[in-house]
Amino acid sequence: MSTGRFRKFLDRIAASGAQEDGDTLPQEPADEGGATTEIRYCQDRQIVRVSGVLRTVRMQPRAGTPALQAELFDGTDSLDVVWLGRRSIAGIEPGRRMSASGRIAMSHGRRVLFNPKYELRPTGQE
Repeated sequence: MSTGRFRKFLDRIAASGAQEDGDTLPQEPADEGGATTEIRYCQDRQIVRVSGVLRTVRMQPRAGTPALQAELFDGTDSLDVVWLGRRSIAGIEPGRRMSASGRIAMSHGRRVLFNPKYELRPTGQE
């Protein structure tokens, strides 16, 4: 079997297993920006859209590179949102509501979104 055919075969098996696993999770709530996943259900390497409040924001260098790190909390759990190569981003501050999407990674036992697409919610409309 060629490498391409073998890869497609493995992808089909993985997709069928993911569908079975997805049937056991509760329905995800929807917000005005589209469906979001509760952080407590986010798993390693899963592509997600999450929404919550920034609890902390700090400069946390990674491997000698500047990185802005924020903790996003949605009421069920929290994850770290990290922008590599950034020292600050306008509007990213504690107490701010935001939505972020990207691929979950696990780092030191915590969920992390690196360089996510994000949307800040208007202040004063909580």
